[in-house]
Amino acid sequence: MSKIETNLLTAQEVADILKVKKSTVYEMIKRGDLSSHKIGKQLRISRREMERLLGTEAETAGKAAVSKEAASSPTPEREKHLMLCGQDALLDIIANRMNALTRMPNIIRSRTSSYFSLFQLYQGAVDIATTHLWDEISGEYNVPFVERILPGIPVIMVRLAGRITGFYVQEGNPKNITGWESLGRDGIRLVNRERGSGARVLLDGKLKTMGIRRFSIPGYDFEQNSSIATASAVARGMGDVGLGVKSAANQMTGIAFLPLQLEWYDMVFCAQSENHAPFQSILEYVSSEDFIKEVSQFKDYDCSQTGRIMMGEKYL
Repeated sequence: MSKIETNLLTAQEVADILKVKKSTVYEMIKRGDLSSHKIGKQLRISRREMERLLGTEAETAGKAAVSKEAASSPTPEREKHLMLCGQDALLDIIANRMNALTRMPNIIRSRTSSYFSLFQLYQGAVDIATTHLWDEISGEYNVPFVERILPGIPVIMVRLAGRITGFYVQEGNPKNITGWESLGRDGIRLVNRERGSGARVLLDGKLKTMGIRRFSIPGYDFEQNSSIATASAVARGMGDVGLGVKSAANQMTGIAFLPLQLEWYDMVFCAQSENHAPFQSILEYVSSEDFIKEVSQFKDYDCSQTGRIMMGEKYL
């Protein structure tokens, strides 16, 4: 067997490593979460790509920096696309619909975390941010962070959906993890998310309000850059508990999900862009019955507020 062949994995081998269903691997490839190579009639994924997927915050930050540099390029290419930040599958639906329209700039996805996508929007490096940041003081999602990270900048914020966030634990919950207070027990190993992610902000806020010292938790500095990677790490025994959305747990094997709270996932762009045709098209679509029907097909999403303007009504 050649060295090249030993460095390439089948979709089933990747599924076995991640503890996910084989169909989930194909979905990850389709979304762009995983890069693949076609050899003959079959797809192969490199071991290096797997290392990237299961990598640390440093690599994620590097990718974000590259995305920011490309997004802020002064060349004419910058005008031919819109940069949309976020990881959720709903953004694939939005991008695919918009990219199918004529005379619409191409939607390019950046998988930057919530906090940093808002910061890049403030810097003018991206066009649209998405966020699910919980504020420990008010208990509110997104509005306090938008006001702090984009001070003095009029924005339009529209609600995309509600999502259930909770703990990933191994099947059978052998450590009997019941809620946030379980993180203060001895012998509980955490699989954390990267800084700036909505899950990390929620976790840090909850730990602070409960008086639990972050760095006293084993595994607090063991970071993953997606819900899938977090749940996979728990399934593989690299930690006892991780925080993320329910939809990722449904794609895993060997994982149980403990719901904690409903979070709200919103889209944000600068109000000065609202009158431009591409932003009007996006706003109209995410407020349409067609989009609500699309969201409703995901059983783990709450679409009761989908399309609602949460900030910036006076600018519409």
